[in-house]
Amino acid sequence: MVRAATLQTRLAQLPDSPGVYLFKDTRGRVVYVGKANSLRRRVRSYFSRDRSDDAQRRRWHTGRAIDPRLQHLVREICDVEYRPAGSEAEALIYEAQLIKEHQPRYNVAYRDDKSYPYVKVSVNEPFPRLLLTRRKLNDGARYFGPFTDVGTLRQALQLMRRVFPLRTCNTFPKSPCLEYYIGQCLAPCVGYITARRYQRLVANLLWFLEGKREPLLQDLTRQMEQASRARRFEEAARLRDTLQAFSSMAWTPSATPWLSPLEQLQRALHLARLPRRIEAFDISNLFGREAVGSMITFVDGKPHKADYRRFKIRGQVGMDDYRMMREVVQRRYRGSLSTELPQPDLILIDGGKGHLSSALKELKQLALEAIPAVGIAKQFEYLFVPQQPQPIILLPESPVLHLIQRIRDEAHRFAIQYHRKVRQRALLGQPQPRRQTSHRL
Repeated sequence: MVRAATLQTRLAQLPDSPGVYLFKDTRGRVVYVGKANSLRRRVRSYFSRDRSDDAQRRRWHTGRAIDPRLQHLVREICDVEYRPAGSEAEALIYEAQLIKEHQPRYNVAYRDDKSYPYVKVSVNEPFPRLLLTRRKLNDGARYFGPFTDVGTLRQALQLMRRVFPLRTCNTFPKSPCLEYYIGQCLAPCVGYITARRYQRLVANLLWFLEGKREPLLQDLTRQMEQASRARRFEEAARLRDTLQAFSSMAWTPSATPWLSPLEQLQRALHLARLPRRIEAFDISNLFGREAVGSMITFVDGKPHKADYRRFKIRGQVGMDDYRMMREVVQRRYRGSLSTELPQPDLILIDGGKGHLSSALKELKQLALEAIPAVGIAKQFEYLFVPQQPQPIILLPESPVLHLIQRIRDEAHRFAIQYHRKVRQRALLGQPQPRRQTSHRL
């Protein structure tokens, strides 16, 4: 009964997406590792009625008996664990890693691995290559595998070569080949990429093959930021594209598809409670002139326009967006608005680390630092959270990212709308309305 209840709970949680599944016995040992394009359909198929003893006997009499090993495996399964993947090709890489790690006794296909292919990274060469091979040699190269699904492995190899464009030539040509012009190689043959940068690319590939997602994402982010600060914009753009391609291929946010976007947001940001009320802030000005701020409110994922507010920035602050952000946050959470409106479950700041830091300083001054806050940077759509050096990177199709973008865009629209109105009055020489703490929508 305990086994059945545990399995039913696990099966109900399986997503309809690619990944790797691990079957465990009563002692918690991994007895089988498999991959699937749909975890829900594949894993549930093991426990369908067609696996019953009567069904087995009927198939035996019709000449279509199921492998007895499969019957024994299903009887041993007491728990199911899964690891999500961005594609079936990526799941294949993780499957091989987990089989090598756990050595499950039902994965007998991998015991005689002489005829199965490996992924080879020739780190024994000055400029390593990414290869597919069936021979594992003692030549100093790195080998990953073996793999039984050759077709999916080739797909995975194509994806990796697009994200990590290592050379494929046996010897260096005298000029860049077609691979360079189609973006599949960075032409180390003619010095278009330095040995140091090339080795960093190789290190990133090895991290991916080893399943080390977090170090890889962090390193790509650091490289991109360094290139941008040094005004190497072409390199920064390539790294941005590499990061996005890797993200879409190999990284799922802590979000899970069977949860609502708000529940996924709660998990992604590690919030103590569901962010039912979210307040977002933005600043709009023209070189510091006619500066205004906006605050919009979403309740249960929908705009709550009765609680929108807009602010005319006081005094002459110049082109200091950070100071403007502090003023708007202060005026929202101190004075009449602090009692007029309920406190939010989450504060969203339109901007990166600097804008978020300014808002956090003001919240601390008001003894409201317990309210969670997050910033979203315009350039790469990264989420910045307090006391976390690296940003949170979400997949382009993530419901969490879509929700955050929708809230941010609404705050931006509301700020721009008010800024245009204020600027138009200034151009026409019309007097500004008497200053108030804030204006309702």
